[in-house]
Amino acid sequence: MPALTRRRSADHRHKCWHVYYGDVHVGTIAERSGNPHDTDPWEWSCGFYPGSHPREHQSDTAATFEEARADFERAWQVFLSKRTEADFQKWRDERDWTARKYALWDAGERLEPPSYGPGKPCSRFRKCPCGEVFDMHGPDAVLMHVPHITGA
Repeated sequence: MPALTRRRSADHRHKCWHVYYGDVHVGTIAERSGNPHDTDPWEWSCGFYPGSHPREHQSDTAATFEEARADFERAWQVFLSKRTEADFQKWRDERDWTARKYALWDAGERLEPPSYGPGKPCSRFRKCPCGEVFDMHGPDAVLMHVPHITGA
């Protein structure tokens, strides 16, 4: 089982650490900026998406970094107890897909639009629960698949 690790974020002017569980970014502990002086100067957030529901994420503020770290670790134990390896894999898949997308964009290319094969763009074709791909602009094909679609 991987341990939690912290890495200082280079993107923030204030003190900010990203928390990782293995290779998955699972939270942040940071010094707050722009908050009133009589409020807690530290904040933490615990959770990741995709792979969990946003309502499962937790966050709060703390008076010190050590309090924020301890609060984060307690929240992490609760969050982790509800996760499966598939949840972590969803996050990794999204990270990898996003990296590929931006690499294409940097090379001046774009992603292919979603399709069901050559000449079958998703804007016009649909896949029926029965497995057949049909033309949504053909009324006969649509009517033939209505019982499958409404039954599913």
